[in-house]
Amino acid sequence: MSTGITSKDSEKRLVLVSGRAHPALATAVARELGSELVPTTAYDFANGEIYVRFGDSVRGCDAFVLQSHTAPINEWIMEQLLMVDALKRASAKTITVIMPFYGYSRQDKKHRGREPISARLMADLFKTAGADRMMSVDLHTSQIQGFFDGPVDHLMALPLLASYVRSKVDLATLTVVSPDAGRVRLADQWSDRLGAPLAIIHKRRDPSVPNQVKVHELVGEVKGRTCVLVDDMIDTGGTIVQAAEALFEHGAADVIVASTHAILSGPAVDRLKNSRISEVVVSDTLPIPDDRNFPQLTVLSIAPLLGRAIRQVFDDGSVTSLFDGHA
Repeated sequence: MSTGITSKDSEKRLVLVSGRAHPALATAVARELGSELVPTTAYDFANGEIYVRFGDSVRGCDAFVLQSHTAPINEWIMEQLLMVDALKRASAKTITVIMPFYGYSRQDKKHRGREPISARLMADLFKTAGADRMMSVDLHTSQIQGFFDGPVDHLMALPLLASYVRSKVDLATLTVVSPDAGRVRLADQWSDRLGAPLAIIHKRRDPSVPNQVKVHELVGEVKGRTCVLVDDMIDTGGTIVQAAEALFEHGAADVIVASTHAILSGPAVDRLKNSRISEVVVSDTLPIPDDRNFPQLTVLSIAPLLGRAIRQVFDDGSVTSLFDGHA
């Protein structure tokens, strides 16, 4: 295998480069493409500054820069920005930034005065660094696509996750549940795909206290049914565990959680492990260290989806079927 892929007309060359945040995913994506990662030197100076350099020429190539925005998130974002800058200065023809999880995506608007819109700043930083295109999986809100002045491929993990759930449960007894009002559209897509009824949990969040929620009421019927709670991310696990308990209190027979991004910060693992949730199904957009694993966790590979999207972009094909949730 080579470190690049040449198109049929031999005038285009694809190269995949990756930061240090999630090497397992980068290797899996390269395998999907039938290629290898460009050799890259990356290390930290004593004061925390990052150095990057590519070992092969990238002149005239179509470069794809993969980095998962995981903890320590600011370090990995900065590394990806430096990689984009290095590619631009090395005369790459096009640069596509792949961030399976978009860092700062929850800060997509101002809730109160004197706050930044950090998700917009992220897009501006990558544009300034030299990115021509962005690719991400399950953005927290679709409006983030408009923050970047260029093409944005918004991929969906729904087909991957829903296919797994379909293979595990009796659809006749399944109810799709949104853990809050903000995820109703996502839950509705799940409901359409699986042909299952929809339920919604209403909650309130104290804006002055992060990561704490209070579950209130349930809209829909869940008694005696298997419920699949769907969300785009699991951070501290508070929302999901409280939502699951609310479902059990209303007579649910079983609760499965399906989420794209397993952030799993702080108490998340203990909360999920000690809950009555029977299974937590996630993708590997973010790395999950061994100490963050737990018996109920199932991790599905997002590499085939990313590989197909990269190939479609490189071949000037259509990626619509990959990001509209109906692949």
